[in-house]
Amino acid sequence: MDKDELIHSRRWIILGIMSLSLVIVMLNNVTLNVALPELSKDLQADNTELQWIMDAYALIFGGTLLVMGAIGDRFGRKGALQLGLIMVAGASAFTAMYASSSNDVIAARAVMGLGAALVMPATLSVVVVVFPPEERGKAVGIWAAMAGVGAPIGLLVGGWAVENYDWQMVFWINVPIIILALLLGLLLVPKTKDEQKRPLDPIGALLSVAALGSILYAIIEGPSAGWYSPEILVMGGLGIILSAIFIRWERRAEYPMLPLDFFKDRGFTMGLVALMLTFYVMFSFMFTQMLHFQLVREHTALEAALRFLPLPLGLMPAAANSDRLVEKFGSNNVVASGLTLVTIGMLIFTTVTIDTDYTKLALIFFLLGLGMGLTMAPATTLVMDSIPAGKAGVGSATNDTSREIGGALGIAIGGSVLNEYYQRNMVIPEGLEYLGQLPFESFPAAMRIGGGLLGEGNLLGAQLIENAQLAFVEGMVASVYVAAAIAFIAAILVKKYMPTRIIENKK
Repeated sequence: MDKDELIHSRRWIILGIMSLSLVIVMLNNVTLNVALPELSKDLQADNTELQWIMDAYALIFGGTLLVMGAIGDRFGRKGALQLGLIMVAGASAFTAMYASSSNDVIAARAVMGLGAALVMPATLSVVVVVFPPEERGKAVGIWAAMAGVGAPIGLLVGGWAVENYDWQMVFWINVPIIILALLLGLLLVPKTKDEQKRPLDPIGALLSVAALGSILYAIIEGPSAGWYSPEILVMGGLGIILSAIFIRWERRAEYPMLPLDFFKDRGFTMGLVALMLTFYVMFSFMFTQMLHFQLVREHTALEAALRFLPLPLGLMPAAANSDRLVEKFGSNNVVASGLTLVTIGMLIFTTVTIDTDYTKLALIFFLLGLGMGLTMAPATTLVMDSIPAGKAGVGSATNDTSREIGGALGIAIGGSVLNEYYQRNMVIPEGLEYLGQLPFESFPAAMRIGGGLLGEGNLLGAQLIENAQLAFVEGMVASVYVAAAIAFIAAILVKKYMPTRIIENKK
């Protein structure tokens, strides 16, 4: 049995290892969310520091994905994967054992983001390389399912860790999982890289990091700093200018990091568009629902996370089996149908009120999961089938970057819409005018103040809480309408412009 046959004989085990490594990355995107209240008390972190604890990971991860994918292609995807896992494990263990200030956690999160940027492109590129064309759709579907369920699972793991232990457990939990993935990868994952050994593109790499970093900074910081603030306008403008310079450079470079000819393929381009808009909807929705379940319905972090389970229960089988539907109906029809299901789910959700029974919410979550599963897997397959094997790492990184930008936009824009409508609908009870603007500006602050007033025997606290909850639901519904519109527009674009299927394998 030659080397290629040996690799193919264990391809499903390799997929399992890649899925485990991928889930580690997705977990770290969201697990810390539910630990922030406890962490802020223990480390005496202010709001700005808490924001950077979250943003450091997202900025470094999203900003360096393309470069790390290119490094994996050039020097070896297995090595990139292993190094990235070691970085995430080391930073996690350091934080759990030694972090004594917000700056310690911010620095560790930045290192974790860099490690995750090495891991995520490597997982998909290895999957694409070790599977034959006829099985690739199924394999990529399973990979996409794991990418899609990672965030809801992350909320569940974070809620369990904080409720039963402390905020350090959110970091500790990474270590044994990563050790397992490292050992399995060391023994079973093959070494693959670009056999043409094309040189790196250092100028393109620097431009991509600067452009993506600037754009992500503007998106992430926009809601808190103000979309029209000089800081955001400068960073957003800088990102656009650097992106234009990056495109110009890549067109002229002899060995471009990201060949722009890829974007001439409608499968590649429309796959990225579908993924970006799907992750906009997913992260926008998850952001609002964690607040909804915890502050409106008054569930604990773990109870809130458990209520997300219908979404991955719908997403996983839909993504894993979408290849069969694509074979029968075509990529554009399956992805457009998935986005239509998401649109329908969102429109049904606009009828939700404070008193809506959870059974209805669970059915909506399941419907959204089905739609997202039918969208993510075929779109990812189209992207990866549109590029040569030697550029699998960069192709995977481009795929991952579209998800990261979509998710960041979802949280930023969805959060901004929610906040705008919350402020419009918030009414301060007569007699509490002395509280000023704080209850208008922050829903959690209004809930906290109302609870404090109740504790002091002031019954106006109950009225403040009720008004804040009603205003929040108005904002949540407005945010969901925007997400529904985006999903519907994406469905139309996909139906019209996405190829029915890849006619020939370009590997």
